[in-house]
Amino acid sequence: MSTEKEPLFSPKNLKLLTEPLGKSNPITIQVLGVCSALAVTVKLKPSIVMALSVMVVLAVSNVVISLMRKMVPPRIRIIVQLVVIATMVIVVDQVLKAYAYDVSKQLSVFVGLIITNCIIMGRLEAFALGNKPWPSFLDGLGNSAGYGLILILVAFFRELFGSGTLLGYHVIPQAFYDAGYVNNGMMILPPMALVVVGIFIWVQRSKNKDLIEN
Repeated sequence: MSTEKEPLFSPKNLKLLTEPLGKSNPITIQVLGVCSALAVTVKLKPSIVMALSVMVVLAVSNVVISLMRKMVPPRIRIIVQLVVIATMVIVVDQVLKAYAYDVSKQLSVFVGLIITNCIIMGRLEAFALGNKPWPSFLDGLGNSAGYGLILILVAFFRELFGSGTLLGYHVIPQAFYDAGYVNNGMMILPPMALVVVGIFIWVQRSKNKDLIEN
């Protein structure tokens, strides 16, 4: 019997990192976690912090649930998952308040609402409960990176066209305003987040026809 271990970054494991960035993206393909795209993408900085927060919560929660998967009775698995997620969210929230208080104030209650993010519960149920810690960790990183990618892209376009800034710095030259350019105030309204996400979904599916059939 062969005792050779699978490489940490085998093709199978690498797919866990890369597929959520494209053809299995949790927002544009699975249509999960859309509420965050509506709530925190007016500015780029809060979106980046939210993306990193979800990455920490999902990656660590996936590992913890994977380690506990054989010890948790099926009848209480949802409760255990919620406790693990809530604990990680509290840790992340306290770290933000200690080291990034201004961003924490901008995110307000939305950090706490990571607990209800269906991407996190979905990955714990669909993957962590049936896989070892390392693949679960990669799955958490991959899906949270795919989520964060869309979040950041939406915020990029909303802040750029809605406020003329990126990360709070003015990037549209004053000459444009002098020539008559006006920031599009609609871009900072919540419905525009869904419109921008819809455009990303349309672009991705138009380039990948097999996604339409699926």
